[in-house]
Amino acid sequence: MSLPRDIRTFLSHYHGQPDDPHASDNLLFYKNRLRCQPDDLLISEIHQRYATFYSWREDYSRLEQNHGFIQWLFPIRENGMNFEAQALQLHEAAAMKEDSDVIKRIIASYELMLDFYGMCLLNFDTGLVGRSEGYKARYRNLLQAPHNNLRITRILKCLSEMGLEHLNAGFLLHVLNEQSEHKQLNTSLIQDSMDRWWANCVRNEADREWIGLTIKKARNGEIFSREKYEASLVRRKETGSIAETAT
Repeated sequence: MSLPRDIRTFLSHYHGQPDDPHASDNLLFYKNRLRCQPDDLLISEIHQRYATFYSWREDYSRLEQNHGFIQWLFPIRENGMNFEAQALQLHEAAAMKEDSDVIKRIIASYELMLDFYGMCLLNFDTGLVGRSEGYKARYRNLLQAPHNNLRITRILKCLSEMGLEHLNAGFLLHVLNEQSEHKQLNTSLIQDSMDRWWANCVRNEADREWIGLTIKKARNGEIFSREKYEASLVRRKETGSIAETAT
């Protein structure tokens, strides 16, 4: 099965795409110095709303229906549907990766969306993901609103750009465990998005190949258990690779 064009471009690090040194909206937004549009919010205000009672966390419909914010929260080197958002530039990505405050805000944005999808980040170092308290309703929403599949692709690409690719494996393999062991999130649409897009948003070739093979085994009936999931993430943290070594 050939890879989608956008995935091939992503894996090539957008070869030949020029950097615009005068475009810095994403960097300024994540430095809390520029308001996103059209919502006119600072990143700190988005996270603060999320953390309070009258928040996006309590009003999931706002996150579901608002399509402008996602490009600001997860910038990638591609344009999207919000023409008031800017594609990520190479110089921005380099500066953002070196700024600890920016990275903390990226992680907070990831946790915001995990919660929206019925999940939570249990361990940042390994990328381990689990179910949130209200996961059943959020899983149902993910099944019923397939535009979120495109959002997840963007999120995973952004995490890779920000040097946080270990989080991608944590997300992907959590979903695979839910599909394989618990028969959750197991529609053909989600499987297609996962097999063709999400699983390929990993630039580390060895990790990408292992994840792809593990997914294939699960699709053929082999159970990918929670124990296997957690062990794979520990292995990646300890050895630098999620792939099992031959003995």
